[in-house]
Amino acid sequence: MWLLKQHFQIESARFLPHLPATHPCSRMHGHSFKIIVSVLGQLDGKIGWVIDYNDIQGAMKPILDQIDHQELNKVPGLQNPTSEIIAQWVYTQMKVVLPQVHQICVMETPTTECHYPYKP
Repeated sequence: MWLLKQHFQIESARFLPHLPATHPCSRMHGHSFKIIVSVLGQLDGKIGWVIDYNDIQGAMKPILDQIDHQELNKVPGLQNPTSEIIAQWVYTQMKVVLPQVHQICVMETPTTECHYPYKP
């Protein structure tokens, strides 16, 4: 099996409505989110790859169009847009169009990561 990863970046605003008003994330703020799509599959011996990276990019485009430069709280399914919920939301949509998707990683800062589903 081979594991491929492709990185995407979006700029989005959000607030986390279930936090106390004193928490900084309860107020509107923005992030440069990095989303990493992992695909697991067998090597095609004739072509020499698992999947064309352009296919991953094509599958992600309509998903990214919904969340890039948007207020995430207004996107259906992301009313409470934590990294965990964003990762699950992206994974669920990707699994429909790209069944080989293995995992989604969301990084809201350069030092934080959330992986869904967790598969070591």
